Amino acid sequence: MTQSSARSDIMRSAVLAQVGALGPTSRASLARLLSVSPALVTQITKQLIADGLLVELDHSPSQGGRPARLLGLVADAGRVIGVKVAADHVTVVEVGIDGTVVRSASEPFDAAAATAIPTLATLLRAFIAGGSDRPLLGVGVGVPGDVDDQSLGNVDSTQLGWSHVPLGDVLRRELSLPVLVENNVNALAMAELLHGQARGHDNVLVVTIGTGVGAGIIADGAVLRGHGGGAGEIGHLPTQEDGPRCACGADGCLESLIGEDALVTAARERGIIGEAAGMRTLQGRANEGDTAAQEAFSHAGHLLGRALAGIVNTIDPEIVILLGEGVEAWNHWSYGFEPALRSGLMPRKRGVPVAVETWQDDRWAQGAASLVLATPFDAAGRTGEQGRLVRERLTEPSPRDGSQGAAR
Repeated sequence: MTQSSARSDIMRSAVLAQVGALGPTSRASLARLLSVSPALVTQITKQLIADGLLVELDHSPSQGGRPARLLGLVADAGRVIGVKVAADHVTVVEVGIDGTVVRSASEPFDAAAATAIPTLATLLRAFIAGGSDRPLLGVGVGVPGDVDDQSLGNVDSTQLGWSHVPLGDVLRRELSLPVLVENNVNALAMAELLHGQARGHDNVLVVTIGTGVGAGIIADGAVLRGHGGGAGEIGHLPTQEDGPRCACGADGCLESLIGEDALVTAARERGIIGEAAGMRTLQGRANEGDTAAQEAFSHAGHLLGRALAGIVNTIDPEIVILLGEGVEAWNHWSYGFEPALRSGLMPRKRGVPVAVETWQDDRWAQGAASLVLATPFDAAGRTGEQGRLVRERLTEPSPRDGSQGAAR
């Protein structure tokens, strides 16, 4: 492939991703967003229309002069598989190239089993086989742990009990498809950048609360991964010197104090809920007005607010986005969170907006799918060979069984 044809393929992918993220868009807007000439956008979009990937829609409103013709995405032009791996289950989604979830499934999974990875591959093959005939661009996998490189996909995860697991290599071999692997919160941050409230912002802090506590940091329009892919592990901020032992082996980490297991354990010890009860019961008690249950969430919110104040002071985001299973009880967390956050911020940063998103479990898997959808924006080449293969499939759609353009 020549340099000019490679650039053309990347531009085709970038145009598709922009229209998928923004909705119907004019050629002039695309040229401005992609910082290229209107003539190049006209040439690229002409090719995409001929290939059946874009369609011309109605004219946009005009303030004078000739109204612009909008371009829309042909939603059935391609599909992506997103996977969320948890210790006890796997959630899988199929999304269109605009990021919309077409179908989803959740299956029991034992991450600690010796056959965990082959079992995961079998689950994914079955899910893929039940999909449509649209071209399959690739598979994105989100895991709760450190990933050395998206394109390689070697995983270290205390939650899953995995150490140096070559997840990406095994799945590429088993599925014959491009596979990108990333920390699940980083993947969510990418989904927010493409489709959510982070869109239009260059510096964002995405925070998840629930089973664990994590963060995705968007700096200058890109997800910050750090030296070994472990940036954003805010759940392991040292918070209480004599606190409970964390899964990472340290004492008093933030996650060991406000993660789901920590909140449930503390509530049982204080007699707020019974020994066999869990988070659903604790939240129900708080909803019913139980003061002790409400205080448990409020205290967790206070600790979270203090921690995030320090992070916001350090990285200076434009917006903080909160999501995850824990936000279902956010009305109880917020009593402690807001005062702690605002009082801990530097004066000029106290107005930083905090957006709390509603939560669905398949959002994790949708975030993983965004790893594949985001490859056109991979100017730094972080997706490596797998990103190149995804772009090839996007510009020259291959058969759904992965027999052409498979991962190498």
